[in-house]
Amino acid sequence: MKNVSNSIKQVMVVFLFCFVALISYIAYFQVFSAPNIAEEQGNQRLWAKRNEVLRGTIYDRNKNALTTSAKVNDLTQKRTYVNGDLYVHALGYVDPRYGLTGLEANYDSELTTYNKITNNILNLTKDFSKEKLKEMFNSRKEDEVKIGNGVITTLDPTLQKIAYDALENNKGAVVALNPKTGEVLAMVSRPTYNPNDLESSMKAANAGKADNSPLINRATSGLYPPGSTFKTVTLSSSLDNMPGVTSRTFDDTGKIVFNEKQSLSNDNGEVNGAINLKEAFRLSSNFVFGTLAMELGNDKLKTTAEKYGFNSTIDSDGFKITQSQFPKLTKAEVGSIAQSGIGQSSILATPMQMALISSTIANNGKMMEPRLVNTVIDKDGNTVKTIDSKVYKQVISTANAAIIKDYMKNLVDSRVDSSWGFFQGIEAAGKTGTADYNLASGESAKPHSWFIGFAPANNPQIAVAVIVENGGYGASAAAPIAGKVMKSALNK
Repeated sequence: MKNVSNSIKQVMVVFLFCFVALISYIAYFQVFSAPNIAEEQGNQRLWAKRNEVLRGTIYDRNKNALTTSAKVNDLTQKRTYVNGDLYVHALGYVDPRYGLTGLEANYDSELTTYNKITNNILNLTKDFSKEKLKEMFNSRKEDEVKIGNGVITTLDPTLQKIAYDALENNKGAVVALNPKTGEVLAMVSRPTYNPNDLESSMKAANAGKADNSPLINRATSGLYPPGSTFKTVTLSSSLDNMPGVTSRTFDDTGKIVFNEKQSLSNDNGEVNGAINLKEAFRLSSNFVFGTLAMELGNDKLKTTAEKYGFNSTIDSDGFKITQSQFPKLTKAEVGSIAQSGIGQSSILATPMQMALISSTIANNGKMMEPRLVNTVIDKDGNTVKTIDSKVYKQVISTANAAIIKDYMKNLVDSRVDSSWGFFQGIEAAGKTGTADYNLASGESAKPHSWFIGFAPANNPQIAVAVIVENGGYGASAAAPIAGKVMKSALNK
C-alpha cells in the first residue's frame, strides 16, 4: 500500500507540474503572444473583422479625397487610390494578400473605427435632455453601412504634384515640411508603382534589383551619403564647440594630405586662399570643413549629429523614419574623420533626416516632430481627434541657428542673379551637396545630387530636402527642383 501511495503522489506531482506549465503557457500566450499574432498582417480573422467596417477615407489637407472604398462582399472590399501613384509612398496600400504599408498601416486603427454615436454628443449645450441623448443613440440605424473614421493629412496637393513632376523619371525623393509645425507638405519618392494594381506592381518589383525597387519610400527609408549638405551640421558643431571660429581666417590650399595614399581635395582642386568661415561655407570648401572635423574630433561631431537625430529613431506621426547613421571613428582614422566633416566617410542619411536639419535651422534651432496627419474625423465629418504640433527637441541655440541661416542665405544670394534664377523673389537659404559613392563592385558611380533649404529666410514657411540619385552636382539637378517647390509654396 505504501508503494502504491507513493506512486500516486508521484503521478500527482507530475500532473500538477504539467498543469502549472500549461496554465503558465496559456497565460504567457494570452498576455504576450496573442496580441502580436492578432496584429499580424496575414491574420485572416483580423481581415474579416477589419472588413466589417468600410475603410475610412484619406484626404489631402484641403479635404480632397485621396482614397475610396467599396464593399465587394462580406469579407472583402476594394480600396482605390484616386490619384494613382501620386501619393503612393506617403499613403502606402492596404491589401489582404500584401498587407499594409505607409499611412494605411500607421492609421489602420482609426480608418477601421466606426463611431456608432455621433461625436455631436461632445457639443451638447446647457439645454441637454434625456430626449436629446436618446435621439443621439437612435441616430445610427442598426442596418446602416459602417464606415470608418477619415484621416485629413497635412499633404498639399499642389506641392505634391509639383515635386512629383519635377523629379521626372529620375530616382530620388523630395520632402517638404512646414518648419514651424512639422507638417509634411509633400513626400515624393521615385520610381513609383500603381497601388490600384498591386499584383502587377509586385511582380515588376520582384523581377528587378532590390535597390531599384519602386516599393521603397526613398523619402523616409532611402539611405544616402549626404555630401556637402552635411556641412550645415559640421558648421553647427563648430559654432557649439569652437569659440571664435567665425572670426578665423583659413588658408585654403585646396588639399589636405594625410599620408602618401590619402588626401582630401576641393572640387576640381580649387585653391581658395585666405577665407573666413562664411566664405568657406559659400564655396563649400572641403579643405576648411575637413579641417574643422579633424579639430572637432569624432566624438564632438558625432554628438552634434546625434542631436539632429542621427543614430536614433526620430518620433513621427503617420510614418516611420529609418535611422540615419553617423560612424564611431578612432583618432587614428584621421582621413575618415575629415571626410565625415563633408558628409562622406560612412555617413548615411534619409531625405527626411536632411529636411529636418533644414527645418531645424529655419525654426531657430527647434526641431518639430514631423507629422502626416492633421485631423481624424468620423463619417459625418465631426472631429474625433486633432493632431497637435509637438517640439521634438531644441537642437541648437537660437543664436547659432541665426548664423547658419545667414550663411545659407548668403550662399543662395551669391547665385540667384546668375545660375539660380529659380530662387528669384523668395529670399531662399540653402546648401547643395554632391555625394560621392561607390557601386557594389567598388567602382565609382556618378554622384548623387542634393539640396536642402528653406524660404523665406526671415520667416520660413517651407523647408525642403531633394535628392536626385546619380544627378551629379547639387546645383544642377536638385536645386532647381527645390526652387520649384518653394516658389509654389510661397505662391511666387
